[in-house]
Amino acid sequence: MKITDIETYAVGAGWKNWLFVRVLTDEGIYGVGEGTLNGFIKTTEAGVHELKHLAIGQDPLRVHSLAKRLLDSVSLDGGHIHRTVIAAVEVACWDILGKKLGVPIHQLLGGQVRNSVLGYANGWYRTERTPEAFLDAARIVIDRGFKAMKLDPFGTAQGFISREELDLSYAICRTLREKLPSNTLILIDVHARFTEIAALQAANKFADLDIYWWEEPTTRDRQEAVHPVARRSPIPVATGEMYDTVGQFFALAAGGDVNIFQPEPMSLGGLAPTLAVANLAHAHGSYIAPHQSGGPVATALCLQLAAAVPNFLIQEHFDAFNDPWTRDLVSWHPSIDPLNGHLSLPDAPGLGIDLNIDVVKDHPYDPHAYLNVHAEGWEKRLGRREEAK
Repeated sequence: MKITDIETYAVGAGWKNWLFVRVLTDEGIYGVGEGTLNGFIKTTEAGVHELKHLAIGQDPLRVHSLAKRLLDSVSLDGGHIHRTVIAAVEVACWDILGKKLGVPIHQLLGGQVRNSVLGYANGWYRTERTPEAFLDAARIVIDRGFKAMKLDPFGTAQGFISREELDLSYAICRTLREKLPSNTLILIDVHARFTEIAALQAANKFADLDIYWWEEPTTRDRQEAVHPVARRSPIPVATGEMYDTVGQFFALAAGGDVNIFQPEPMSLGGLAPTLAVANLAHAHGSYIAPHQSGGPVATALCLQLAAAVPNFLIQEHFDAFNDPWTRDLVSWHPSIDPLNGHLSLPDAPGLGIDLNIDVVKDHPYDPHAYLNVHAEGWEKRLGRREEAK
């Protein structure tokens, strides 16, 4: 089997864009992948086309060999975008391999260790930054069957946060804790916005709310800054979504203190590097909780991993809160079990999902679909890019 071409599809999905690929073969089997990176959709799409000459003519069933070729054949490392390009192609090749053999990807990884996985809602708040508005939105999350949800209540604070802003952030989460069912898991995303001392001050403020985790509490510039925060934080720290190499997770493990690793499969280069992180975490006595703020193809990949990885903790889930038309974009969606808040797992051959190209074409790339968590009112997720004055 040989790769004959790689197609790309940039889709405008409301408040952000998604990038999908199809890897075509001379046997008529094709695979789908995703290379979504907020703010860099057209850049990543161009990267796919710049590197696809390295894939055309290659055997897609030799997934590791092809991924290595895509990485090593470029003399300079293209970093995050480079690995996102590789991920899109690598995942599509896993999809082809599964389809060729007639089994889901998780069967290729050793089979299922679970039949479903706990999911947490994200993207559910598109509202005013008030306790009342967040509570109204959170009740919809509960009504849809979720038992866990993540939010960033910190507005546009960066570096430090004023007492007034911190009090409002706390009030939002206090309202959720008091008004939602007592077994609701509340996760906080700090979005790497604080200095070490500010991250700890905020964590101590929230200590009585039984927060499930404290995500990305410190700057992305210095990876090691997370360790003193994790060591002293009254809330378990989770991090890793911005890492684009397995080695960064090795450094995270070596530093200690963090036991929830958040690999982003698209950022790392696909399934195989994410599996390497899962094994590293397992040796460290830690768990993975993959970051996933892209589209439904990336969701399917994470759920393939959830099926097969023993130390898989919980899965981020935006899909249930995307625009309604996105239901028609793909052939499969996970269901949510209202009894336990678990997501179902794909079981069709390969990735277990396919694109509806007609729907793709009806929703082209939107230059205004863009998220900036430092822009006033970003919580509404309106997807507005700042226009040049």
